Amino acid sequence: MKAAMIGLTAALAMLAAEAAAQGGSAPGKVKIGFVSTYTGPQAAIGADMKNSVELAVQHLGGKMGNLAIEMIYEDDGFKPEVGKQKSEKLIEADKVDFIAGFIWSNVLLASYKPIVDSQTFLISANAGPSQIAGELCSPWFFSTSWQNDQTPMAMGEVLNKDGIKKLYVVAPNYPAGRDMVAGVKRTFKGLVVGEDMTKWPGQLDFAAELSKAKASGADAIFTFFPGAHGVQFLTQYAQAGLKGQIPLYTTYTIDALSLPLQKDLALDVPGTQSWVNDLPNEANKKYVADFKKKHGTYPSFYGAQSYDAIMLIDSAVRATGGNLKNKDAVRAALKKADFKSVRGAFKFGNNHFPIQNFYQQTVVKDAQGMLTLKTVAPILTDHQDSYAAKCSMK
Repeated sequence: MKAAMIGLTAALAMLAAEAAAQGGSAPGKVKIGFVSTYTGPQAAIGADMKNSVELAVQHLGGKMGNLAIEMIYEDDGFKPEVGKQKSEKLIEADKVDFIAGFIWSNVLLASYKPIVDSQTFLISANAGPSQIAGELCSPWFFSTSWQNDQTPMAMGEVLNKDGIKKLYVVAPNYPAGRDMVAGVKRTFKGLVVGEDMTKWPGQLDFAAELSKAKASGADAIFTFFPGAHGVQFLTQYAQAGLKGQIPLYTTYTIDALSLPLQKDLALDVPGTQSWVNDLPNEANKKYVADFKKKHGTYPSFYGAQSYDAIMLIDSAVRATGGNLKNKDAVRAALKKADFKSVRGAFKFGNNHFPIQNFYQQTVVKDAQGMLTLKTVAPILTDHQDSYAAKCSMK
């Protein structure tokens, strides 16, 4: 009897070793790696994303179908090489089923090839570089955010609507910054009278750029600076005496995370986004209300997109009955996007980026006096990014 038990134990150990060697989740689990920035000056963004992921997991009762959810969070340290290392660790050591997250386009681009080459599903919850939307599109990649050019394309239309004829552009010189500038130029019908691409991420002093904008004769300034950089830019814009003199139009510079620091300086500064916290669908109402109850603040668009990433994965796990080894079925379920998005209607284009609405937003004070973002009007409807035609997938 003892010999039989020893033999059974050895056999079970061998089966477990074989399962580990084959990769994928442990039985009864779905393993999700989530890469973001949790330390340094941009850590607030990563924290907001993580808080929204954990709220999604809570709303799902800790399970996707019959599989328990195991989240593994990795800090990219705001550095492309670190993000790549952490992604490789998630693939090789943790053997995750999905990798999600990614704030920064340069970090995503550094991590992209190792992930898709390993045939691990990658869900970007923020970064949307043009290369991945076009020639580098992959059946292993999906986005729950946008392609970088789209939000500034909506802003170009706002500038046209407001009668702006001459524009000065300031943005950081990294992939997302270059996409933002390309996007606003794609739709803005006036003249760009000046353009500055600043050092990223080291530059936080924008006095020279603001001085050039002031002297340019521009009717308005367009800028894209996320996180701590956005706080600095808006503060220095006001200190330079430009507020009330040259209107500022922004993408990703003012959000729920930056508002407590930007305060009244952010009032009446137009922005554009694919999600605003007051969108009236039921999924969004529940998400925003439960986030505010748990954390005492409004969620940001980073968080909303991260929440959607978890709900998208859940839809695929449930649709396949938890059979994550059938990757063709998982991909088909992801592409169907059968989940209740906080944006309302949600569908993918051929390059696995969303086809969606974009809205003008502005900063207001709510009934409790808290600064928040409010939808002004839809600007682009059912919008597909400009790079989808370069993607070979159908």
